[in-house]
Amino acid sequence: MYFDSHVHLNSEQLYKDRDLFIANALENGVANMLVVGYDMESSKLAVELANSYEFLYAAVAIGPNDCNETTMEDMHVLEKYLDDPKVVAIGETGLDYYWDHVAASKQKEVFQWHIDMAKKHNMPLSIHCRDAYEDTYSMLKQASHFGVMHCYSGSAQMAQRFVDIGFKISLAGTVTFKNARVPKEVAGHIQIENLLIETDCPYLTPHPFRGKLNEPANVIYVAKEIAKIKNLEIEDVGSITEFNAKKLFGIK
Repeated sequence: MYFDSHVHLNSEQLYKDRDLFIANALENGVANMLVVGYDMESSKLAVELANSYEFLYAAVAIGPNDCNETTMEDMHVLEKYLDDPKVVAIGETGLDYYWDHVAASKQKEVFQWHIDMAKKHNMPLSIHCRDAYEDTYSMLKQASHFGVMHCYSGSAQMAQRFVDIGFKISLAGTVTFKNARVPKEVAGHIQIENLLIETDCPYLTPHPFRGKLNEPANVIYVAKEIAKIKNLEIEDVGSITEFNAKKLFGIK
């Protein structure tokens, strides 16, 4: 069985046909999925979806690309969601310096709010990081907390540094791309006990379906590539990463 640790069934592309995508996932052995918020509306939808299906769970947050207008009132609303037993993580939150429409100072301010909330409630963080690894690492190391580096795209050496301060590494469809040398290096270097798998659907569709809409069922291709790299059975990658995800998110 497989645990897709980062899906956006709450996105415009997937929400209207969510029952179809969920059915496809279940047929392919994807037994659990974490629906992740990235702004106020998607976080609300994530909670609603998690409470509509036994095998779905939710994470709530305002991501770095959507935090320009974030207020303390928004954070109070998000914090109330944490009382819901189907909300098992705070995310996606972090830093993204690839885009420049949100100032780094604002990103850091909102990121720190999420970190403080995670520490207060002893909940894992799901981290979005793009072109901001040193600053993200610095803030997380100072926080001395735990969570997962979602859709990790940095180096194997940087991945190990995150593992050393309490974070799992989640790999997505990019590890299946034929020219994806660095993600494959990460998959080979990081111990399986510290790996999670995800689709980040509807984005980053794995090979051989690149160019098409991504869906949770495709997480099996991520597991297949990791199994190939690590010389493991795909079923073992599925069961170990499922165990890792459930332990991280506190799911019985």
